[in-house]
Amino acid sequence: MKSAEEILYEKGTKIISVNGQTTIDNVIRTMLENKIGAIIVKENEDVIGIWTERDLLRNISIDKIDTESTPVKDLMTKGIISAPYDDTVYNLMDKFLGKRLRHLLIEKNGKYIGLLSIGDVIKATLQEKSDELNDLKTMVSWDYYEDWKWSK
Repeated sequence: MKSAEEILYEKGTKIISVNGQTTIDNVIRTMLENKIGAIIVKENEDVIGIWTERDLLRNISIDKIDTESTPVKDLMTKGIISAPYDDTVYNLMDKFLGKRLRHLLIEKNGKYIGLLSIGDVIKATLQEKSDELNDLKTMVSWDYYEDWKWSK
C-alpha cells in the first residue's frame, strides 16, 4: 500500500510558497503560473499558513478585499494540518474526508517534504484498487483452474 511519501515522489515534492507580505494579486499570479490550487505562506523559512482557491472565492465575494494591496498573511488559513510521511492512502483519505480538507502538508523528521491534494490521494487510491483487482483476476484466471487437478 502506498504511503504519503511514495505519492509525493510520483507527483513531485516541490512546495510552492510565498512570503506573508505578498499581495493577493501576486499570489494569484504565482498560483496560475504554477497551475496549483493552493500555496503555502512562509515567514523566513517557517510555514505560517496556506491560501487556496476556496479562500480566493470567499475573500472576493464575502470580504470584498483589494487584491492589489492586501497581503496574503491577512487572509490565509492558519493552523495547517499535516500528515506523517508514512501515512497510507487510506489514512490520508480519512484525514481529508474527516477534516473536510483539500490539501495536506506531509511531514518527515520535523520538516515538510511536500503538499498533497485530495486529488493526488484519490488517484493513488484508485490505482491501489485497480492493482488489487488485477491481482484478484490473475488469481482466479482460467489458467489457474486448467492446471488444477484433483488429487486422491
